[in-house]
Amino acid sequence: MKALILLDPGHGGIINNVYQTAGKRSPLWSNGQQLFEGEFNRAITHGISQALTLYGIDNRIIVPELEDISLRTRVDRAHFFAQQYPHHRCLLISVHANAGGGKGVEIFTSRGQTESDIVADHLAHAFTQVFPNKPLRSDYRDGDIDKERGFYMLRKTTMAAVLTENFFMDNEIECCLILMSPKGRKKIIEYHVQGIMAWVEGGRSEVSSSEEEQRK
Repeated sequence: MKALILLDPGHGGIINNVYQTAGKRSPLWSNGQQLFEGEFNRAITHGISQALTLYGIDNRIIVPELEDISLRTRVDRAHFFAQQYPHHRCLLISVHANAGGGKGVEIFTSRGQTESDIVADHLAHAFTQVFPNKPLRSDYRDGDIDKERGFYMLRKTTMAAVLTENFFMDNEIECCLILMSPKGRKKIIEYHVQGIMAWVEGGRSEVSSSEEEQRK
């Protein structure tokens, strides 16, 4: 079964030099740089989309515009696209940068054991391969590596859904050296693509095994 990957860049972008979302930005650093999370999220989702397209994987960015689109509309769009591909396995990835003091990456799913947890495991493994010296902020209390929260995009969507919080934009080292650097962004895109492709290929293997069993 083919896969459809839906990419959600959190928050709004920049229109005529005006950031469209209140807050959701780094401090103004000593080097004069400042990160606007919505711009970062869009850069990452566009990079993921381009890579998946090269691999022949159907994908859609559910917020192509720069305005800050409501969570409800984002969920409605995700469901609309899923309905257009009824014979595809559908996955939503919502991309963010973190804040609140800390370092590393967090991977979130909705509560309970679902297909989303399998996706999160693939993303976590890919992250440790691409960023072997960076912390993955984990929660093993339910037996797997992801953190579980009732985020709107995770609990309101009907497909597998994962939200990634990629490093801390209020950590000057992570912000300037990873989130705002072309090399850092490329690696963030890379771990997402590797994790997604592992899930896609895993699904293909499961389908192939099922077909093989039916032929016996």
